[in-house]
Amino acid sequence: MGKSCCEAKASELEKLQSRQRGILLWVLGINAIMFLIELTAGIIGHSSALTSDSLDMFGDALVYGFSLYAVAKGPRWRAGAGLLKGWIMGIFGVAAIGTVVYRLISNVPPDSETMGAIGVLALVANTTCLVLLYRHKQDDINMRSTWLCSRNDVIANLTVLVAAAMVYFTGLALPDAAVGLAIAALFLHSAVQVIRESRIELVAPKIQA
Repeated sequence: MGKSCCEAKASELEKLQSRQRGILLWVLGINAIMFLIELTAGIIGHSSALTSDSLDMFGDALVYGFSLYAVAKGPRWRAGAGLLKGWIMGIFGVAAIGTVVYRLISNVPPDSETMGAIGVLALVANTTCLVLLYRHKQDDINMRSTWLCSRNDVIANLTVLVAAAMVYFTGLALPDAAVGLAIAALFLHSAVQVIRESRIELVAPKIQA
């Protein structure tokens, strides 16, 4: 009876891990493609917001890669992956701030039409990722941190669209810079949150490798 119960739980866990891997592969691919698209558009369109968001896409691709690796591991591995992802978010938050400073110094106005078009495309891509991840956001710290990354992406995309509209109507670069800084602040806030939760998981008693 006990053996049958353990086998059933093992089978359920294997099915859950298989579903998690499938979803993470999808969101990994989406973010990798969107990183290339947004980075190219950000450079061509002189947009801090798009460049910052592309860094977020690249960071998320790395995050999903770590998440994919940690899916079949024990709680300590998953908590460790969450901690690493938190530090990656923080690094990209600092990089986004650097991008904004560079754009302000260069003083080249962004292309609002490019910002708007790519912003809509990124919003569709990240909303798709958010929907795919939603049902797994409470599975464990690994999947929760992954879902948080996707949620932040959707928020960032909405702010990029607002910035594009403001740049279009005002002709100023300041809204683009402001959104770039807002995205950076979102990175850093989430980084602190994920690092804190991961550290709690790591020091929890009787956590297994």
